[in-house]
Amino acid sequence: MSRIGKNPVSIPSGVNVAVAGQTVNIAGKLGKQALQLPSEVTAAVADGKLTLKPRDMSKRSRALWGTSRALIASGIKGVSAGYTLNLEINGVGYRANLEGKNLNLQLGFSHDIKFPIPEGITIKVGEKQTTIAITGADKQKVGQVAAEIRALRKPEPYKGKGIKYDLEHIRRKEGKKK
Repeated sequence: MSRIGKNPVSIPSGVNVAVAGQTVNIAGKLGKQALQLPSEVTAAVADGKLTLKPRDMSKRSRALWGTSRALIASGIKGVSAGYTLNLEINGVGYRANLEGKNLNLQLGFSHDIKFPIPEGITIKVGEKQTTIAITGADKQKVGQVAAEIRALRKPEPYKGKGIKYDLEHIRRKEGKKK
């Protein structure tokens, strides 16, 4: 038995969930998402809750049962509250600013990096131009954009320069000794 899968997903007010075959359509104030369920899992909406059940008790269907429930729960949270990831830029002269639909990053290279902002994602830059807030309804997309921005200049362990997540702790190393 999947402990995660057997818990029903509560649907908050303002969110509309419709099941059509193996597709779960989720609509809320922050957008719409359509999730395709695997053939081993069925879904039903009743009394403001969405329940999932496996078609049989094979190992694969039990694994997909819990995974599908978690994906639907994160989709419902995304269209109702949204997801936000914060990045910090550390380094002398390192900064970010918005230019139209691009994020302009100055990260110590000989040129500025223009990062195009994908559809469904909003990016805000803090007042000091050293913090970036990435917001969106799709948890996977928000994390992917944050990882791509962080990969442009990963934090290094000696001086701590680079882009890091706000909750990330960079393990510092001692430099060369004379």
